[in-house]
Formats: sequence, C-alpha cells, structure tokens
Amino acid sequence: MRAFRFIIVGLALAAGSDAAAAADQSACLSQDERRAVIASHKAVPLGRAIKLVQAKIGGEVVKARLCRQERGLVYMLTVLGQSGKVSKVQVNAADGQWLDGS
Repeated sequence: MRAFRFIIVGLALAAGSDAAAAADQSACLSQDERRAVIASHKAVPLGRAIKLVQAKIGGEVVKARLCRQERGLVYMLTVLGQSGKVSKVQVNAADGQWLDGS
C-alpha cells in the first residue's frame, strides 16, 4: 500500500512538471515570431545576447529561446561552460542587458 502511494505521488509530480514545462514553452516565441520581433526592433538580435554572455561568463550557448515574461521579452540561454558546468542565463531582449544567471 505504501509503495502504491509513492507511485501515485510520483505520477502527480511528473504531471505537474510536464504542465509547467508546457506553460513555459507556450510563453516562448516561434521562429517566425522571433524574426518579426527582431525585424521590428522590439528585441536585439540573438548574436548580441550571445556576445554579452560569452564576455561575462564564457562558454558556448547550446540553447536559446526568446520568451515573454512579466518583465517583457527575455532571451533564455543555456550555456555550457569550459569547465563543463551548465548555466541558465537571462538577457533582456529589449536592450540586450544582463538580467541574471545561475
């Protein structure tokens, strides 16, 4: 009976994390939306955000998304550092300024 409870709790947690990931993905722009936003100068080009990240922490950007958040458009970047450490970094897409990183 106890094992059954753990299975139920595990399934509930997994479903919740899938829903959170889906909600997070829905706030991110498609490729066509990204192009339109950058062309209308509402966001800096991704290359500018990548240069900022490389100057600040180094490493290689392995994933980049442009997402809508409460604070506006944000580049959400995943960076693989030279030491092998993976960092999550956010750059304000409107002005290309560093927001935070972990």
